Amino acid sequence: MSDASHREASAYPFQLLFVPFPFVCFSLALGTDIAYWRTANLMWSNFSSWLLFAGLVAGGIAILAGLIDLLRRRTRPMRPSFASIVLFIVMLLLAFTNSLVHAGDGWTAVVPYGLLLSAITFVVSLMAVSASSRKYTRLAWRV
Repeated sequence: MSDASHREASAYPFQLLFVPFPFVCFSLALGTDIAYWRTANLMWSNFSSWLLFAGLVAGGIAILAGLIDLLRRRTRPMRPSFASIVLFIVMLLLAFTNSLVHAGDGWTAVVPYGLLLSAITFVVSLMAVSASSRKYTRLAWRV
């Protein structure tokens, strides 16, 4: 491995390994909440709870990886924008609240508040992706 390619590899942000997982988990949680709302099959509610938990764990690891990236000099130019950081944290807080709502029993654990929180979390996650993609697009194209 040449010295130049070693420097490029060391500049890869750790957070990019973990950030996509919460978005996927929270999007799937919305889908399983909709499935539970339409079928009343308890399996979908359990899937939602586990997806929310997995997304929160991955989100926590992503925040720790982001803090490590802040300490690394080579990854500082690639850190996300302030808006995307705030939206990511808001998304995690909404998902945590949603996880508490899903901890209830039966139908009322999902419908209507769990489903509503899942939808709001999904919209905030889309906003976070949009905010962070603008930053990386400018960096990649040097705009």
